[in-house]
Amino acid sequence: MTILLLILGLIAGLIAGLFGVGGGIIFTPVLFFLFEQAGIPNSVPWAVASGLMCTWITSLASVVRQYNQQHLFVKEGLLLGFFGALGISLGKWVLLSPYYSRTEFIIVFSSLLFYSAVLMFMRGRKTKTHTEATAEQRSPLFNPKQASVTGIIGGGIASLAGVGGGGTMVPIMNLFFKQHFRKAVSISHLGMLMMISVGVLQLMAEQPELNGSGQSLTQWTLGYVDLGAVNSMGWTALIGAYGGAWLNHKVPRHYLQLGFGLLALIMGTRLLLTL
Repeated sequence: MTILLLILGLIAGLIAGLFGVGGGIIFTPVLFFLFEQAGIPNSVPWAVASGLMCTWITSLASVVRQYNQQHLFVKEGLLLGFFGALGISLGKWVLLSPYYSRTEFIIVFSSLLFYSAVLMFMRGRKTKTHTEATAEQRSPLFNPKQASVTGIIGGGIASLAGVGGGGTMVPIMNLFFKQHFRKAVSISHLGMLMMISVGVLQLMAEQPELNGSGQSLTQWTLGYVDLGAVNSMGWTALIGAYGGAWLNHKVPRHYLQLGFGLLALIMGTRLLLTL
């Protein structure tokens, strides 16, 4: 089991760095399956919180890599992170409430992912006459209004599904707000790091035993975060995130968009299968 978690962590980290998502597409369902098999009561908050902690590790690695490549958009990333923190706080309140229904959310979120996948496939097949650098220079400014829409949606999704939010924020910035793909990925990395920090700290401060779910997979827990489970996947995810961020600058943009479309399709299908 430990070897499997190490391999899955490496794959999740690679996906996170390459496409600007947090890796929660793998972290959260794997952890959810483990918690369910172990008979953990109220396993959804445990899986989401622990998955977000793993995602925080990959986001940190990706931000460091982007900084070393001098491709970090600090102002835009912090702006996105601020609104993302608001979204993740609202989502956390819903996540821990007795009224939270996953069914409606999964249907809406999956529909959004499928729509984003179609648009990405269409854009990825188009030929461009200008260079990657020129395209990035032509990206419009990422203003507070755009950041508020992107961040609140991404933060809410992050706390409700434990998928990091990048899978939604990158296509919103790239497709609707016309940000260059690699710029959107970089902004997403820093924004995720900031908003997930807020979300994880809030979930760490919770007392699961008050909700009848004090038992977890390992004895090393803090709030809803199972630190033992996180440690099993976090280190290889860190390595994978560095490799993914490096590949992001080596792979042609249209391939990245086609790959991201495929990833969005997989994410949407994975969510629907949990119904």
